[in-house]
Amino acid sequence: MDNCRVGSVVGFDLRPDPGIDGLKYVTGDVSELDLHSLLADVDVLVHLVSALEPWPDEAPMGTNDAKVTHRLLEAAGSAGISRLVLMSTAMVYGAWPDNPVPLTEASLLRPIPEFDFAVNKAEQERFAAQWAEDHPAVDIVTLRPTATLGEEHVGWVVRSLRSAANFNGESEVPVQFLHLDDLASAVELCVVSELTGVFNVAPQGWISSGTALDLMGRTPRVNMPEQLLRRLTAWWWKYRLAPTSPGVLRYARFPWVVASDRLRAAGWTPQFTCEQAFISGHKSPPWGMLDSRRRQQIALGGAVLGGVGLVWAAMATARRIFRR
Repeated sequence: MDNCRVGSVVGFDLRPDPGIDGLKYVTGDVSELDLHSLLADVDVLVHLVSALEPWPDEAPMGTNDAKVTHRLLEAAGSAGISRLVLMSTAMVYGAWPDNPVPLTEASLLRPIPEFDFAVNKAEQERFAAQWAEDHPAVDIVTLRPTATLGEEHVGWVVRSLRSAANFNGESEVPVQFLHLDDLASAVELCVVSELTGVFNVAPQGWISSGTALDLMGRTPRVNMPEQLLRRLTAWWWKYRLAPTSPGVLRYARFPWVVASDRLRAAGWTPQFTCEQAFISGHKSPPWGMLDSRRRQQIALGGAVLGGVGLVWAAMATARRIFRR
């Protein structure tokens, strides 16, 4: 497919039509659309589906992703596509104390069992690999991007990691952030090239979790035992008091940064560093411009208020539990 040109693009999603010139767009649930008609005459299928912040009283996080992938690939096989680009996540490697820094594409997939999103992404990859064996004529590329964000666009993964990092005390964990524009360029390369296989997508290097918080102008961090934090997070998640799923806590406590050497060797060049990508999605609060002494004074006050909030949330939850 070298030097190929895209003749037309067909898109379908739950979101409304974005109004992009040259895009034939269909709004609807992929599990209900007539995929055989939509994929007719399609050469390259780019599957970008991802779970969108379900709460625990709804479907388990990411469950629909695997089901949609099954249905989509079955239709793709009948339509005779020649190329598939599948969006996964670097979270399929899991966050474990013994993880090498960085992880490569050869690393084992060990998603945290309590984190449905990563578990289902790993399941998608397994199903796609099985599907590929039955469709040897189809070239498949799987992308595993790290936490991704863009200008004023911070997804639930980044928000969850950021929230959990506040409770790591002085512990420092390597973290990575990828700009959405760089992820888009990686997808584009995979569409128009002859690449096949699995590719991590991340900027060169990483920063510490403490540095990420400092870039936001924050200094207070609470050191909380993991068992207590897991219980509190489960309560907050259940009652929609915080954006952090209990399963994501380990991704804020242990390393899961990745190397993207394979994709770079194929011609991909990110335009944003890890720091630039992170800053692009976060506007520094007013206290970010204050000197360190003044920030410390404000931080101490904030830590006291935060402690009162934690106690209040725990007491309120306990009252609800004992009333049952």
